Amino acid sequence: MQDIDLQQFEFGTGQLFLLNMCLAFLMFAVALDIKVSDFKRVLEQPKAAIVGLTSQLLLLPLLSIAMVYVFAPASSIALGMMLIAACPGGNVSNYAVHLSKGNTALSILMTSITTVFAIVLTPLSFSIWTRCIPVDSNIEISVAPSQMFQTIFLLIFLPLALGMLSNHFLPKFTAKINRAVKALSMIIFVSFAVVAIYLKFDDLRNYVHWVFVIVLVHNALALMMGYWFARANKLPEYSARAISIETGIQNTGLALILIFNFFNGLGGMAIIAAWWGIWHLISGFLLATYWGKRAPQPN
Repeated sequence: MQDIDLQQFEFGTGQLFLLNMCLAFLMFAVALDIKVSDFKRVLEQPKAAIVGLTSQLLLLPLLSIAMVYVFAPASSIALGMMLIAACPGGNVSNYAVHLSKGNTALSILMTSITTVFAIVLTPLSFSIWTRCIPVDSNIEISVAPSQMFQTIFLLIFLPLALGMLSNHFLPKFTAKINRAVKALSMIIFVSFAVVAIYLKFDDLRNYVHWVFVIVLVHNALALMMGYWFARANKLPEYSARAISIETGIQNTGLALILIFNFFNGLGGMAIIAAWWGIWHLISGFLLATYWGKRAPQPN
């Protein structure tokens, strides 16, 4: 077992409760942009939805497994990579797609589906895919999907329902608070990730460069894979841009909360999720800004 597998981000009961509430607030912010009508778009553009969800829910985990075998990282880092791949789309992906002149409606659809169904998909996906990678026998990963289900229900489903109800019944109020809530949620998440890394930096400094390389390559390949998979399926470029960003930007806030609740803040998992959460904001917006300077090709 490597040293990073022995490191833990320890939080007291009160601190963990506060972190959980931060995630609930993040999910409420995401839900302010989700409407029931968004799900009807599956019928309007079924091929794009199927291709996008296949990229995010199937190809991203398979890519992550391949990365684990190529890089052979510490077990806790490998588990962090798989958990990220099992999480729904990130809370800034829709804005990044809009900035890239991509298919924003498709982006919202993918975020909505993966987020609403994360209550089932995240624990099930993580349980299935982690069986495909080598993990040190000293690391306990026998977390029952039902345990994750309960946590995700409280921290994801309920805030989502509250946000969607607000959007439906109080549209004017929602429009007024939307920007402020999103900005605050972003500040909370970035602060959360930075503080998590800072508190354990001395213990993890020998692995920081390694984690940086893994996240850089993993995220870059995810972005490219989403784009070229969409293009290979004859989707227009503006839809390919959306699928690329949705595949590369994941809800690392959820990943971190699950790590702290079920894996005792396991070092490699936590640092991978925290750094991915920061890096995907950088890579996603750099790519979106580059694309935003030119119109998508018509076919």
